[in-house]
Amino acid sequence: MVGSALVRKLQSEGYDNLVLRTRAELDLLRQSEVQRFFDQEKPDSVFLAAARVGGILANSASPAQFIYENLQIQTNVIHGAFRAGMNRLLFLGSSCIYPKFASQPITEDSLLSGKLEPTNESYAVAKIAGVAMCEAYNQQYGTRFITAMPCNLYGPNDNFDLNTAHVLPALMRKLHAAKVQQLASVEIWGTGRPMREFLHVDDLADACLFLVRNYSESKLINVGFGEDIAIAELAGLISEVVGFEGELVFNSDMPDGTPRKLLDVSKLNALGWKPRHALRDGIEETYAWYLSHHQA
Repeated sequence: MVGSALVRKLQSEGYDNLVLRTRAELDLLRQSEVQRFFDQEKPDSVFLAAARVGGILANSASPAQFIYENLQIQTNVIHGAFRAGMNRLLFLGSSCIYPKFASQPITEDSLLSGKLEPTNESYAVAKIAGVAMCEAYNQQYGTRFITAMPCNLYGPNDNFDLNTAHVLPALMRKLHAAKVQQLASVEIWGTGRPMREFLHVDDLADACLFLVRNYSESKLINVGFGEDIAIAELAGLISEVVGFEGELVFNSDMPDGTPRKLLDVSKLNALGWKPRHALRDGIEETYAWYLSHHQA
């Protein structure tokens, strides 16, 4: 999802010399393949969006896979970029690396100030290591590796697999299926009370290019929408867009995750960047994409 959005953004800005590889063509888990790629291609800049990601179910079921694959991917790419003599790299983390009970909105200096959310601790630990690695390379080698922490993302090419999807695409798929099957109700995990912030993936891509052009600090920077919404309210909004008129049943026996994750984006806003997609407009656009790509 993020990679394709970055390609769309770069192409729209006139960049026509993009160096792209599919997962089948380049296995980022293999250091030798990654180093060979950098030695041969010698790109000018790298956007490191590749990662093993998923929602509460996927993180809880496969913590070893999440910590191993993310550590391998980011270590291979960051070190490979350095060895190839690259100076510019943007590493993408996630707002879930911040402490579970961080003060709201979450500022960049909240990192490592408290305990993590247990359901995604393995992923968070890996991403925190990536942040520290970029800062260490900048300190020791004078590189310009920057790190950005986006909030929850959604948009075209999102993952709609109910076993691995994040909350927004999972709700969209469940509610669409319920409408098609004319169900009277849909069960939703948790109480519906947790608050989440959502950013359209095209806005993230715009922010990434903006940061590569305008940001040079070693410390991480938040990328978010600036407002959050309760999961229950989000489910209601998606129901309206999808056209599901049944009941939403919240199963409080299932985990909620972190109570709230609203990022403080004042640092990025002060540089002159703000998002363009309102949440409802973005959900409508994403649902139209879903219907055209996943109707079967």
